[in-house]
Amino acid sequence: MTKADIDRGDRLHVGREVIVDRYTKWARLNHWVTAISLILLALSGLALFHPSLFWLTNLFGGGQMTRMLHPWFGVVLFFSFAGLFIRFFRLNLPAREDAQWAARIGDVLKGNEEKLPEVGKYNAGQKFVFWAMSVLIMILIASGLGIWEEYFTQYLTIEQLRIAVLVHSIAAVAIICVWIIHVYAAFWVQGTLSAMTRGTVSGGWAWRHHRKWLRALAAYGKRDDRPDEPKS
Repeated sequence: MTKADIDRGDRLHVGREVIVDRYTKWARLNHWVTAISLILLALSGLALFHPSLFWLTNLFGGGQMTRMLHPWFGVVLFFSFAGLFIRFFRLNLPAREDAQWAARIGDVLKGNEEKLPEVGKYNAGQKFVFWAMSVLIMILIASGLGIWEEYFTQYLTIEQLRIAVLVHSIAAVAIICVWIIHVYAAFWVQGTLSAMTRGTVSGGWAWRHHRKWLRALAAYGKRDDRPDEPKS
């Protein structure tokens, strides 16, 4: 796709047959490792959270095995998400159009894309999910280390342990809610899932939802996962 194709986009609407690269295979692998580890953490954590959910420990080989695996899932999540953070944090920094996009949240929910400002690779909603995940994962890791019986519990007082458990539980519920929003949005915006399964989206999808990013991609040849400098 060339800049001329994008310049004609208002008339042609960048037809659906045009394929646009959005994520590299390594970015997708990084994403799915993070997603799977988060799901395993949620299931194992819920299993240990309340007796009525203890049956979930059967997925991990019983209660003792669940207790052993849960913190190690957290270690995987930490390093995997760290890779995502390094890869994507610059693209998720606030931009001028984010406030305009958020102010028109009604049009977002109604699908009135023509009334929204042009956005880059991520809109304000996606940026919220990214930063919420970043903050909550750090809280979960910090509090989780404190209550990791095998290595760190002995360094905390009973009061500190209680606070750590409470903070860990609240952050866990919050991150599950954010994850549900993320998954729902992926299904709600038709064509989004292919970005993380095949690494590509249609030209029509890119033009409709992330026009500023599409223009930059065509004009400067930026890579699909990092904001490279324009080619000379």
